[in-house]
Amino acid sequence: MTLPPLADVLAGARVVSLPMRVRFRGITTREALLLEGPAGWGEFAPFPEYDDAEAAHWLRAGVEAAWVGPPTPLRDRVPINATVPAIGPDQVPDILARFPGARTAKVKVAEKGQSLADDVARVNAVREVIPNVRVDANGGWSVDDAVAALTALTADGPLEYAEQPCATVPELVEVRRRLTAAMDRLGRPGVPIAADESIRRAEDPLKVVRAGGADIAVVKVPPLGGMRRLLALADELAGHGVPVVVSSALDTAVGMGAGLAAAAALPNLQHACGLGTGGLFAADVAQPREMSGGTLDASPVTPDPDRLATLAASPERADWWLERLRRCHQMLATSGDTDLV
Repeated sequence: MTLPPLADVLAGARVVSLPMRVRFRGITTREALLLEGPAGWGEFAPFPEYDDAEAAHWLRAGVEAAWVGPPTPLRDRVPINATVPAIGPDQVPDILARFPGARTAKVKVAEKGQSLADDVARVNAVREVIPNVRVDANGGWSVDDAVAALTALTADGPLEYAEQPCATVPELVEVRRRLTAAMDRLGRPGVPIAADESIRRAEDPLKVVRAGGADIAVVKVPPLGGMRRLLALADELAGHGVPVVVSSALDTAVGMGAGLAAAAALPNLQHACGLGTGGLFAADVAQPREMSGGTLDASPVTPDPDRLATLAASPERADWWLERLRRCHQMLATSGDTDLV
């Protein structure tokens, strides 16, 4: 299957704007362009600040979902972590209540304008409900700050891992080295380092692993160019002894379906996946999947026509997204990256 013509892609395009319950990643509404194709629905929703070269990978992923469909599943349900934004500790119980049965929570830390004390309070509030905690700094710390912060965050309990504590590969390597020594001195369990941006936004996703900067890889379908490319990367990472955690890119129910399909097709799934961010939306394009026992059903989703109409973006924003789609389609077509399987 090859990249379909632009006219075919545009024919099934719908642009939506989803209101969010809380500010996340600095935004309160999430825009996305949905694609209907012969195999179902896909999503094209790179964040506005991404350039066309990066956004083209997201288009490839959306087209793969809509024109090829999901890979063969190996499980019906996928374990999910709760996701806790950079909120006050008093808000934590309400957020965690949206993830019934979750046994793992990912907590955002290193938020601009907040302190390490804020992070510690948030993490400890989560630990009162869910003991297995991982933190995500989105590359927001320096090496010194990361070592100090992770030492403080483990004073009252262990961390499953720290996701992207620093921005660059050399920094991750140094943090991993220094943190191991610090935890040994304190007699505490080590803190594995997970790479996210250093994989999904890198020309060579394996670079951080080869350099010794990651114990775990956080992988997302859209920036990797599709479900099958995620599975291929996971296979390569397994050869280096590095497990993967499938996560979302603040996807709508359609995009989340692709992430769940990829996770359901992984031969080995050791960690809960970050595919439960649908609860951050006040409204979505399909009926939310119900979490049961900390897991979500991995079956495909079809948007509800009434929801699509209600959540339709303004004409100006729709035009912006359609023009972006045209540019990214042209980029894929001229790059030779046209095979979807």
